[in-house]
Amino acid sequence: MIVRIIGKVTFPITLDPTVWIFDDRKQTFSEVFGDGISTEEEEEVDELKEQAERFNRAMYQQKISPPINKSVNRYEKERAIKGTFLMPLLPFLHTSEIDKDASKAVLETDKGEVPVTTEQIRDAYALFAETGKPLKEDGPIHLYFGDGSNKDNPIKGITKIRFE
Repeated sequence: MIVRIIGKVTFPITLDPTVWIFDDRKQTFSEVFGDGISTEEEEEVDELKEQAERFNRAMYQQKISPPINKSVNRYEKERAIKGTFLMPLLPFLHTSEIDKDASKAVLETDKGEVPVTTEQIRDAYALFAETGKPLKEDGPIHLYFGDGSNKDNPIKGITKIRFE
């Protein structure tokens, strides 16, 4: 369940997508592609957030100190349990420092290799959780291009990103 970034990079790194659920940079599928369509789970989580905000406003009006941390933690917990999340790859690519002469990235998957340009990989997102669970089948990550061109057919089963 790890993904390695190797090849023409200054610092080869190993990514563990299972811990990204706790990362603040994660985004939901609808946030990334802005299609306005939210899943049933996301709608339930949004309703929970609205309820927490209403409770906090009511407590503020009554001048009672509400348990804000408990409300936020509960919201985040529900979101993590039910959400489908993507992580932008750019921060990790920046950390590994891709060589200037690298012309492409080869995605090593369980079904073979898929070449992509360095521009495509820099703007890409990795799907790492569906309904709050790590991708066990066809995982550890699925790759979506930032322009949404492969939104219906992502590159699945990626275990290495090798720059050439």
